Amino acid sequence: MKILVINNHGQYNHRIQRTLRYLKIPSELVANTLSLDEIMAENPIGLILGGGPSVDRAGNSRLYIEHLNLPILGICLGHQLIAQAFGGEISTAEAQSYAQIDLEILDEDDIFLDLAPIMKVWASHKDEVKKIPNVFEILAQSSICEVEAFKHKQKPIYGIQFHPEVFHTENGTKIFENFYNVCKTYDAQD
Repeated sequence: MKILVINNHGQYNHRIQRTLRYLKIPSELVANTLSLDEIMAENPIGLILGGGPSVDRAGNSRLYIEHLNLPILGICLGHQLIAQAFGGEISTAEAQSYAQIDLEILDEDDIFLDLAPIMKVWASHKDEVKKIPNVFEILAQSSICEVEAFKHKQKPIYGIQFHPEVFHTENGTKIFENFYNVCKTYDAQD
C-alpha cells in the first residue's frame, strides 16, 4: 500500500520521494515508461505525477491519468498533463517566473485542509493551465495565475502548479499528508 511517484524528469522528482519518506508515507519513485500493468502490479493506493521539462518527456503519464482508477496528484507538469487529459488547455505563462508567490486558497477541499486562506508557495510558471476541463473546479489561484490548483468534481484527482516538496513552500508537507489521507480513504472504499 504505497504511493507511486512518477518521475517525469523534473529536477524535484527525487525531492518528492524524499519528502514522502521523511513523512513516513510508503512510496516509490518509478519511471514514467512503466506500462499500465507494471504500475498496477505495484499495487499503489495513489499516484503523484512529478514535474518535468515538457510534455514530450512525460512518457506514459497521460495513460495513467486516463486509465487508472486511483487518486492522483499532479505537480507542475503533472498538473498540466491532467488538464490536457480531460480536455483542458495549457500554454506559455504570461508572467514566466520561478519564485515564491502568495497562493489564495478558494476551497480547502481535501488537499488544502487546514491551510486556507493564504499560503506562500514556490511556483514554476513557464507553462500553465489556461482553461480547466468542465469536470474540474479551481481550488487556488494567485496574482499571476488563475489556475494554481484544481480538482476533479467526482474523482480524487488534483493538480497543483506549485512545488510542495521544496523548503520555500510553507506547509508543503501538509499537502502530501492530506493527499495520503485521500488515498487511504479511497482505498478503504474499494
